[in-house]
Amino acid sequence: MNAWDGISEFIAVAERQNFTHAAKQLGISVAQVSRQVTALEEKLGTQLFYRTTRKVSVTEAGQIYYQHCRQLLDGLDEAERAIGNLTEVPRGKLKLTAPTTYGETVIAPLVNDFVTRYPDLEVQCRFTNQKLDLVLEGYDMAIRLGRLEGTTGSLMTQQLSTRRLYACAAPSYIAKRGEPYSLSELHHHNCLVGTLDYWRFEEDGRERTVRIHGSIHANSGQALLDAARKGIGIVQLPDYYVDPWIASGDLVPVLTKYQPSDEGIWAIYPTNRHLSPKIRMLVEHLGRYLG
Repeated sequence: MNAWDGISEFIAVAERQNFTHAAKQLGISVAQVSRQVTALEEKLGTQLFYRTTRKVSVTEAGQIYYQHCRQLLDGLDEAERAIGNLTEVPRGKLKLTAPTTYGETVIAPLVNDFVTRYPDLEVQCRFTNQKLDLVLEGYDMAIRLGRLEGTTGSLMTQQLSTRRLYACAAPSYIAKRGEPYSLSELHHHNCLVGTLDYWRFEEDGRERTVRIHGSIHANSGQALLDAARKGIGIVQLPDYYVDPWIASGDLVPVLTKYQPSDEGIWAIYPTNRHLSPKIRMLVEHLGRYLG
């Protein structure tokens, strides 16, 4: 057994806490993963995992070994990326995640343009509103919207653009229920509720949140947009949802004097990816078109 045998399998199991998931990640059989990990434990003379029929967890020795092995693999990846930088051509695999609607409507077309220019690049996109762990799940980059919360020192951030939140309603709703001119008036209106039950505004230079209620609750911006366009209620959504409908007159901005400040649109990536041409050049490409 050479020095590197079993390392990739051990790290995959340690990060996924599951032999089956580790095997799927590595593209090999569960039996092969198990054999390699067992051989590694025999070589080290210590147990790396506690195994039960329901759960796999890392032992104290396994935790120590993992920290060192992770650094070794990261160093190897960085060495390979440094060599790849000599050619300055994006190639290989790139794993990207972005919020669902923004990812599908804005990011995906720009990524597709990038791949058209660099056909040696293979991109895997996952569009979800969940905040995924980039390091644990092996993502090269994430697009995040709004405020960055919980970002650790292991991640780098770069602002690509901004987004603006609009409260707006259809002319038919305003004709029927009137237009609110103060935040306190929202209590008397049918506010279309999304994932959060409050809206953000600014009043006298300070942020203010207002609890809202209404006849429709949905975790889909498109569903709320459709309801607003049909005159059911007032909605607060980012510009990329409502800009075309405001321009066409189907929606009318309300409470504009309480407009909240623009929020950032960010590219986030692990620190050990920053030298990679595919990451650097994709961030530049996105920033150029979004900015």
